[in-house]
Amino acid sequence: MLKKRIVFTLLYDCEYFVLSRNFRLQKVGKLDWLEKHYGFSHIAFYIDELVVLDVTRGQKDSSRFCANLEALTQGCFVPIAAGGGVRNVSDARRLLHSGADKVIVNTALFDNPDVLVDLTSAFGQQCIIGSVDIKKDELGNHRIYTNNGSQAVDCTPRKTLAQLPPDTIGELYLNSIDKDGTGQGYDLDLLDLLPEEWSTPVILAGGVGNSSHLIAGLHDPRVDATATAHLFNFVGDGLQKTRDAVQNDGISLATWPSLKQLALHSPPDLSLS
Repeated sequence: MLKKRIVFTLLYDCEYFVLSRNFRLQKVGKLDWLEKHYGFSHIAFYIDELVVLDVTRGQKDSSRFCANLEALTQGCFVPIAAGGGVRNVSDARRLLHSGADKVIVNTALFDNPDVLVDLTSAFGQQCIIGSVDIKKDELGNHRIYTNNGSQAVDCTPRKTLAQLPPDTIGELYLNSIDKDGTGQGYDLDLLDLLPEEWSTPVILAGGVGNSSHLIAGLHDPRVDATATAHLFNFVGDGLQKTRDAVQNDGISLATWPSLKQLALHSPPDLSLS
């Protein structure tokens, strides 16, 4: 049986890491705040992947974002996926050189889907994650939105996703704008919008308030990983307790030694910081 995964998502906006509710942003703190309350060399033992997204409105400062990304990668052994404004191979390469293992593409999926072919040719399919943000329009129909949730795609989600160039994305990050930041649980109806016989692994995002929401998402056979971006719900030992709760519910996750176990079996001068 394939292992399921827990993904922790960080949202970055002009030097600050932020909370998002229905794509409205609230500043929380800079990198030093993040390290003080989390410490990614430690919480890496309780997540399977880290996603870092530059959600800056307007002009993005890619150099500053990459500097923050590079700092986050220090001592964090889980795979890191990064995105935000990726439009071409050069944008993707800059993120990979800053410590990312995978690249996330959102708006360009639909504005210029041919870029997926270029990215896959340069880095391989498993390196590319397609990110899709969905919400209901005024008529109650699910629509894909691009450019930080400001522009709707004309076609239905199912038709739009079916038109993506084949064999160009290794995973799909499927996010609900309506549920984003509400803490009310995932919109599992989004999974019904996928094309028939969809086989690309799905990371479900948007709406997590506690471990029970992650568990509900992971129990769905169509979901390969669940993501949360809520900084305040999982501070301290929150992610550790969440992973324990998920495993205690019978969901298969990867296992590795704890920090305590490593300390007991490592040479005295081994640094875990």
